[in-house]
Order: sequence, then C-alpha cells, then structure tokens
Amino acid sequence: MSDASALRSALASHAARLGFSGFGITSPASMPELGERLRAWLASGAHGDMIWMAREPDRRASPLALWQEVRSIVMVGLAAPPDSSPLQALEKRNTGVIAAYARRRDYHDVIKGRLKELAQTLVSLAGAEVKVFVDTAPVMEKPLAAAAGLGWQGKHTVLLSRELGSWLLLGAIFTTAEIPLDTPGADHCGSCRRCLDICPTNAFPAPYRLDARRCIAYLTIEHKGTIPREFREPIGNRVFGCDDCLAVCPWNKYAKASHDMRLAERDGLNARDLRDLARLDDANFRKLFAGTPIKRTGRDRFIRNVLIAIGNSGDPALAREAEALLRDPSPLVRAMAVWAASRLLSRSHFTALARRHRQAEQDVEVLAELDHLEPRRSRKFEADA
Repeated sequence: MSDASALRSALASHAARLGFSGFGITSPASMPELGERLRAWLASGAHGDMIWMAREPDRRASPLALWQEVRSIVMVGLAAPPDSSPLQALEKRNTGVIAAYARRRDYHDVIKGRLKELAQTLVSLAGAEVKVFVDTAPVMEKPLAAAAGLGWQGKHTVLLSRELGSWLLLGAIFTTAEIPLDTPGADHCGSCRRCLDICPTNAFPAPYRLDARRCIAYLTIEHKGTIPREFREPIGNRVFGCDDCLAVCPWNKYAKASHDMRLAERDGLNARDLRDLARLDDANFRKLFAGTPIKRTGRDRFIRNVLIAIGNSGDPALAREAEALLRDPSPLVRAMAVWAASRLLSRSHFTALARRHRQAEQDVEVLAELDHLEPRRSRKFEADA
C-alpha cells in the first residue's frame, strides 16, 4: 500500500469514528464547467438577495482560485434526517413548521469542530497544510461532494445518496496533500420528479435548476423584505425553511441518522403554536432559538414569516395576534400584520382597523400593503383624516 493510500484509509477511518456518514476525495480541478454554470445562474438573477453569491464568482467556481496551493479536497457528509415527517406537520395549520436542520444545534458549529479534528489528523500524518470550510467561504460544497463520490445533485439540486438519502450536511477540507481520488457519484434520479412536482412555489424552472427567488427556504430565511404576494399562500405555515422536496425523495428510505446528541432535535421547536411564536420579543426570540440557525435570521424576519402562517391558518382567533403586531416597532412586521389581519377579520372589522392604523402609519411598505388590499377604502380614509 502506498503512503497516499494509507493516508486516505486513515482519514476515512477517523472520519467514521467522528460520526461522518459519507467520506470522499476529489481534485480541485474536477469541475471545469462549474464556472460557466455559476455565471449563467447569477446572470439570470436567480440568486435574489444572496449578493454574496455574486461576489468573486471565479473564486467560488474554482477551488484553485480560492487557494492556489490546494491539491486535494476531502468532503464529508453527516446524515441528519428528521425525527418525524415534515409533510405531516404542515397539516396543523395553527402551528409553525421549521425545517428539520434548523430544529437542531447549528450544524456549522457541530461539523466544524469535527472537521478541525479530522484536519489535524491529516496534518500530523502528512505534514500538509489544511483549510476547513463549512459554509464559511465561497466553496460550492454540493458539486464538490458529488465529484468526491458522496452522491449526486438531484433534480432539486440537493445532494442525494443511495445509502444516505437527502438529509446530508456537508463539510470540506482543502489540503496541500496529494490523496487518491474517488469516482464521482452517478445520477440515480431516473424519471422520478417528485421533488419538482411537490414544490409549492414552482421554484424549479427545469430539472437540476433552482430559482432561489421562488424557493420558500430562500423567502423565509435569506429574503430581507416583505414576502412577495404571489408566494404568501403557497408558504402555508412554514415559518423557517421548507423540507418538501427533500421529504418526498424515495432514496430517503436508506437514510440513517447520526446518534450524536449534539444534533438531536430540540424539543418544542417544531409545530409550535403560532400564538406563542407571534408573541416573541427580541429577547425571548434569542432565548428560544439560541444555538440554532434560526437565531441568525433575527426576530423581525421570523415574525414576518409567522404572520404569513397566521394569515394562512384560517383561524379567526389568531387575528388578535395580527392586530397586536400592527403596533410593532418593525415596519416589516407591521406590513405582514396588515395582510394577516385582512385574511382573518370580517370586512367591516378590518376596514375600521385599517383606517385607524393608516392615519398614524408613515412607512411606505406598510402603506403599500394597505393601498394594495383596499385602494378604495384607503382613499376614503385620507378624505376622512
């Protein structure tokens, strides 16, 4: 056995001991077509508000442009399927549904600690330089993981594995060491299109292509403004992310969860009463979601999402929460409170409520919501003022 093969074997064994479900090696030059694909996607504007995707696209598309000395890339995957069906939770319309990955401790912290330990083994065995990445640099983990043989990018663009399903969290180690490469993963999607057909907002213009601007995960997490009107009803009661396209994948029957308690789902985060969520102030929001990815989004954007769910709940009792949030300090929250209230209150009740609040409202986004919903009434309100 060569020294390089022995190094690979030692790394693979250590990765398994650390709890990683998938392991593979690829070359930094394994995807010469990636740059052209990325630039075309950015040119279409499909990245939406994710402006960091457009920064230095050459570095994002080429590991060698990011670090000229890299010779091999170690890719690892951690299987983290949900404890219960994400689709069943959507049936409880007066509760808020949170994506499976976000109901746990922030996976960036969990994986990065393990990756650093694995990288230290590489340094000690090969004397090589290393750089560790878990969404912390312009690294395209999914194509690299496919090139390293962990699986393939499915029609929903998420990495799939025949052994591990759709629920994979990824990490990368760039190194100057020369390590034997793995064979890229073969595509096993076949004629299946379940992930495409289930998408509530038609975010896939074609198989293997995602328009992030239409994706519920993007809209509820990355998007900073009010939710575009065409997507409000399709969002349903999803208050952070969306698991639909992952949940229907038939390869999930092989998914096996990591037994690491650091990635255990936190009790009380999923299918939580919308009333409780709507009443979160900043301090309680931070307390409830401490250590999870949700905290990074911030209270105002999260409450925006909760109000969309309230508007879709069909529960008139939740109208009180929307009414209360019409006085929230955040214009983003107030704007979505207008929409939620209009969906749950009677016409006469909403007319009186909107007139009262419009007289004191100065934010253009909130006024736009009122004007769009009730243009005739809003003109009358101005006459009455």
